[in-house]
Amino acid sequence: MTRRDARSQFTLEPIAKEVLERILLAAHHAPNVGFSQPWDFIVIDDLAIWNEIKKIFVVENDRASMNYEGERCEKDRSRTGPDVLGRNTLIEADLFSTCFAVQNLWLAAKSEGIGVGWVSIVAYENLKDLLKLPDSVVPVVYLCVGYVSDFLPEPELETAGWQKRTPLRQHIHRNQW
Repeated sequence: MTRRDARSQFTLEPIAKEVLERILLAAHHAPNVGFSQPWDFIVIDDLAIWNEIKKIFVVENDRASMNYEGERCEKDRSRTGPDVLGRNTLIEADLFSTCFAVQNLWLAAKSEGIGVGWVSIVAYENLKDLLKLPDSVVPVVYLCVGYVSDFLPEPELETAGWQKRTPLRQHIHRNQW
């Protein structure tokens, strides 16, 4: 209930190596399809690469802003081979497993007093080129991880009026949709 997407609250305090390793270890222990462990983590601490990623973000953010008015201005992923238990009927199961790792990472970071922000406004093909990812690798998420000045009591986008949290009952169905 207190996990938040960190945005503007990041400080410059570095994360100790052992703390980062604990967070990544928690992510690495996430449930995953066929015990495929389909994730890799790229820790970016090179300011030049970070600045290039920021440029990718700015271009994509400008492009995305054209979708709003007013204030709202087929790859084979086969880490352990072509047949991964659980992926025969749900080919995206490896991506979903990676999302579990992200959630574990986020919760572990919060327990260490560290904020995480998901930068979804980034052209993943450009990010893939910049980070020299193999063709078979699909970037799932780009996260900013760091100490924050505070953890907000409510999600920042909700406070800003972007969207209100809908009641849980609107998301529960019994037996059928």
